[in-house]
Amino acid sequence: MGTIDELSVFFPAYNEEANIENTVSKARDVLERVADKWEILIINDGSTDKTSDIADKLSQEDRRIKVITHSRNCGYGGALKSGFAKARYSWVAFTDSDGQFDFSEIKKFIEKQKQTNADLVIGYYLRRQVPFFRKINTFLWESLVHLLFGLKVRDIDCGFKLISKAVVQKIPPLVSERGAFISSEFLIKAKKAGFKIEEVGVHHYPRRQGQGTGAALNVIVKSFVDLFKLWKKLK
Repeated sequence: MGTIDELSVFFPAYNEEANIENTVSKARDVLERVADKWEILIINDGSTDKTSDIADKLSQEDRRIKVITHSRNCGYGGALKSGFAKARYSWVAFTDSDGQFDFSEIKKFIEKQKQTNADLVIGYYLRRQVPFFRKINTFLWESLVHLLFGLKVRDIDCGFKLISKAVVQKIPPLVSERGAFISSEFLIKAKKAGFKIEEVGVHHYPRRQGQGTGAALNVIVKSFVDLFKLWKKLK
């Protein structure tokens, strides 16, 4: 079984009152087995439901669980930037707070990193549980990123990654906030800086409760705008 000396894990959360407690509790149980030192950061991204109350309760029960609260909804990119900035340990993992991933698969990420000495280990969906139109949108997006930047990975936007804090500290600051572009921006800049990227397959399960925001039209449009801005800047 893969083990790691220290690991920060963060969960972006926007209106996840139905899922956040179960997700964090399961992650805590796994971390007790795979990490000598660990912390969990709940990034409460301007939630308007009971996410904040539940997150605060979890933090009070275990001092290794911390809550980072945005006064307004900053989007997935804003949540990721807060997670990276507040993570204390040399390795950082993040995944979704909606329970669609099995956090125990972090063991595969740790094992892959030890085998390959990678700076980033990123997940790819073995079978993604989303509507067909989102799969088409993802295929077009990844084809465009490969064409413009030469970044070829199996799944850019899979929301399960393990990253050395050194990568976060070295690459240029991330600029994306709203939209799916943040994952592409991060990997493009990490590749350009010469960091080693490896991949592992992860399972993906249907969302049982709540509703995601990644397929909203304004999110998709903003992602493409940000993509072309970065291409013009780097070309």
